[in-house]
Amino acid sequence: MNTPAPGTDGLAEEILRGVGGAENIESLTHCATRLRFQLHDGSKVDQAALDALDGVMGTVPQSGDRFQIVIGGAVANVHSKIINLPSMSRSGAARPKSDAEVKAAVRAKGRGRFAWLDNFFEYLSDSFRPLLGVLLGASLIIAIASVLDALGVVDFRAEDKSATWVFVDAMWRSVLYFLPVMVAYNAAKKLQIDPWVGATVMAAVMTPNFTGMLNPDSGIPGVTCSTNSTLGTQQCVADVFGLPLQLNDYGGQVFVPLLMVALLALVYKGLQRVFPENLQLVFVPFFSMLIMIPVTAFLIGPLGVWAGNGIGEGLAWLNDNAPIVFAIFIPLLYPFLVPLGLHWPLNALMLQNINTIGYDFIQGPMGAWNFACFGATAGVLLLSIRHREPIMRQTATGALAAGLLGGISEPSLYGIHLRFKRIYPRMLVGCLVGGVIVGVLGGVDTEAFAFTSVLTIPVFSPVGVYLIAITAAFVTAMVLVYLSDYRTPEERAQANAERDAAEAAAHGEATDTTARGEATGADTHGETATHGETAAVGDRELVTVGAASTEARADATGPATPAASGGARTAAAAGTPTTAANSTALGAPVAGRVVGLDEVEDPVFSSRALGEGVGIEPADGRVVAPVDGELITVTETGHAFGIRTADGVEILIHIGIDTVQMQGEGFDVHVTAGRQVSAGDLLAEVDLDAVRAANHPTVTLMTVLNTADLAAVEPRTGQDVTTGDLVVTVRR
Repeated sequence: MNTPAPGTDGLAEEILRGVGGAENIESLTHCATRLRFQLHDGSKVDQAALDALDGVMGTVPQSGDRFQIVIGGAVANVHSKIINLPSMSRSGAARPKSDAEVKAAVRAKGRGRFAWLDNFFEYLSDSFRPLLGVLLGASLIIAIASVLDALGVVDFRAEDKSATWVFVDAMWRSVLYFLPVMVAYNAAKKLQIDPWVGATVMAAVMTPNFTGMLNPDSGIPGVTCSTNSTLGTQQCVADVFGLPLQLNDYGGQVFVPLLMVALLALVYKGLQRVFPENLQLVFVPFFSMLIMIPVTAFLIGPLGVWAGNGIGEGLAWLNDNAPIVFAIFIPLLYPFLVPLGLHWPLNALMLQNINTIGYDFIQGPMGAWNFACFGATAGVLLLSIRHREPIMRQTATGALAAGLLGGISEPSLYGIHLRFKRIYPRMLVGCLVGGVIVGVLGGVDTEAFAFTSVLTIPVFSPVGVYLIAITAAFVTAMVLVYLSDYRTPEERAQANAERDAAEAAAHGEATDTTARGEATGADTHGETATHGETAAVGDRELVTVGAASTEARADATGPATPAASGGARTAAAAGTPTTAANSTALGAPVAGRVVGLDEVEDPVFSSRALGEGVGIEPADGRVVAPVDGELITVTETGHAFGIRTADGVEILIHIGIDTVQMQGEGFDVHVTAGRQVSAGDLLAEVDLDAVRAANHPTVTLMTVLNTADLAAVEPRTGQDVTTGDLVVTVRR
């Protein structure tokens, strides 16, 4: 395990080393929780070392030499440390591209006829994503105030609050009220124009001078106000330059800055083409403001308010008349929107609802999704404790804390859920259960924009309905994940084997090897007793039987091998005489060329985590039993078989690498679990062309799972064999 130096400086250096160094980085960006690498060569990544780092919550390899590292809330700081490392600026090191450059490069390659839709969602997402921190901060301040309100310390919604609580209100209202200015800044930056111009244009219609005209008693000449008898709202119009200007309070609006900046970008870039570069600093911002402030005040502002009000009222009508639609649809939609960054438009609608109708009805059902997500993480945490997985326990603990206390789902998603495909279906059941409860019980509303965490529960109403729904979602997902595991049976077998090997190595058992030499032409006789030890394979367990007394005879020729990692005991020194011991001969399960496990491109097998053995590059697709014994395991997909001999040797036969993904296609299985087989019995016929077409290596692995309990496991590599030829000698 790599141990980083203290602090983010050391973590940055270890991450850089783990991804193959600065020269291997084509681009580096980050989002709210993860570093996003585009690498020149993804094979140079040391994923195991990165996963072992303190401060790394998980890693997510992706296609096209892309690689993501989940950091959590400290991601911006770690990103900055990596960028500022000396090796990143040395001659020859790649300069990481900016986020805008990366996306521009992707667009340049062409994204199909729907590229405009990609651009639209990117515009929305990038306008809100940088505000995550301050929105979360405001959300927690609201939550604290709501708790105090529930305890009767203060009336959170009273009009005659003391100066202290008026000040507390200002602490969170600052974010929501000035949100249009912040969104305008980010949107302008996204469209590659001066972000301060975008912020200034939006701020112009939010100054006390402008908002003061909304007061009918202000006495400002040219301002008239009237009351809409239908809606009961007040409308004010000002006579500006002889033209009627509809006055609005733009605090909290999000559609207005988004529409304004889209037009401002056209104006700004047009002015850049008109003025020489040496005059642009003065005249481009000047004319942009001169044009866009009036256009925003007279046209875009009222249009944006009208559009926002219309959407808000339309959604409110739908929620009032068919609440079950939102209650079920929202929780089931969010798990697919968040990984793509497409959830920010819905967040914009939440803010718009609060600003226009005074409450929001999307966040309540959304809580069902968030707590189902956190429940799935809790299930993983319980399993990691049960199976003694320290790295996953650390990852799940951090992700669960970020979720329950902050309402942030990304650490769970990217650190755990997207890495293990079994989690999503179980999490979606939790989402559905929570959503149905919200819908059946009449919906959940809130008057504040709040991240759905444990701390923000009091801001939702009715709080009892919300609490029941999120608890049901959390418990459902947690129980389903815990009972069915987040790993496939094969992944669980490998994880348990790696754990056992690591624990054995930690206790010094890996160094307990017996020096043995070659034994040529020796026939040995004897007895041995094996003791209970378990190794999971596939969806069953291979269990050696205690005190099984046997007698075996085998040809014991072949070279000794170095001690296997993970505590496996093998013949360690050539030329040392081998003491008399029982032995078991394992024949080749397939015909082909025998290779050592070091040559196999699978870290689990090459590390001997599943025991010592051989790989065979198959000449044909016939797979036979290598020895007499009981078939303990026959996977449903037909890619793996587990056999236990009468004398307690446990053998795994694994056909190809990652072939579990083929879901049995191309595998014709001829046996069932529980039956006795003899050496040479046909286990399966495999279509090797289908395996190659699926881009999986065809090498067939045969390992001795309980190697650590045996005196020696001696593979015979570098030979061409037919089925049944001796390839491994096991000495007890």
